[in-house]
Amino acid sequence: MLSTKLLKQVALNAGADIVAVGPTSRYEGCPTQMDIRYALPGCKSIIALGFKHFRGVFRGIEEGTFFTNYSSMGYASINSIRQPLTLKAICDWIEDQGYDSMPIPNHLGWTPNDLSGQVIGKEKVPRENFSKPAKEGYPHPNVAHHMRLGAVIAGLGEIGWSKMFLSKEFGPRQRIALLLTDAEFEYDPVVKPGTICDRCKLCAQNCTGNAIPFDDNDCITVTIDGHEIKWANIDYMKCSRYFCGASPKHNPFNITEEDRINFAEHVGKAQEYKLRTIYWYARALEGASGCIRACMRHLEETGRITSKFKSKFRRKPAWKLKDDTETELPNQDKEIENWE
Repeated sequence: MLSTKLLKQVALNAGADIVAVGPTSRYEGCPTQMDIRYALPGCKSIIALGFKHFRGVFRGIEEGTFFTNYSSMGYASINSIRQPLTLKAICDWIEDQGYDSMPIPNHLGWTPNDLSGQVIGKEKVPRENFSKPAKEGYPHPNVAHHMRLGAVIAGLGEIGWSKMFLSKEFGPRQRIALLLTDAEFEYDPVVKPGTICDRCKLCAQNCTGNAIPFDDNDCITVTIDGHEIKWANIDYMKCSRYFCGASPKHNPFNITEEDRINFAEHVGKAQEYKLRTIYWYARALEGASGCIRACMRHLEETGRITSKFKSKFRRKPAWKLKDDTETELPNQDKEIENWE
């Protein structure tokens, strides 16, 4: 058995902001296609790492002046640069101790099997004619990595009503990476649901696309290590478009009728409209108004997380542009593929 204390120190020294480790046995009973243990047969432990967003990357969106810092520095660069480098250092340490390790940065969570909306406890058939199991009883490659549930299983935090992962340190303000290994450790407990999220529903109230339901019964429910975990049954079609700037009231780049069409495209196309990608990503123009910013403000102001700042994040009334058109957005009936 390896030292949990030493593992966490290695992870923090390598660039992670928070770290937890749990047994992969907590995956017992999940659908085969979602069972991450197939990715590294024989693995005993799952390590979850949190990489915080700097609160300041949301400031330009909050003020309506600068919209690409969150997409680039608060999202894509964490996924594509910080996580792989940090994971390498931890994997080096684990394999130097004689154990296998498999790094899973956030951008590997986008499986090519179109498992949109699938969660533990909800079987869904992978995309037809894309792949087939290597042998009977195996999942289709690639096995799906549900990053947020992996972090719950490791004990890093909980899933809030908005389905965003919440940590006791930063609330919704982090990206997650996972690591599998056949090494064993002393494990962290699963964070009890309700420890962080108090179901204030400000995420739903502030979502520009109304993609998060208010109804307590309109939810997804899974059980992990004896804990019943629930989150809202998100309308991902709405989420993917409004997150990309589909609302003219909340996107200063959405001006003409052509803009309305292009910003309402599905997630892969809308992110490339008007603003070029940085680290292959540009789409978060709405700035996660409900699921991150409203949630973050509430958790900070009620003292439910440990992160402290000298001043409140929202310092003036929220801005909103005038928009006289309330017609249904174009393209909103298109299918979304590979939405986490």
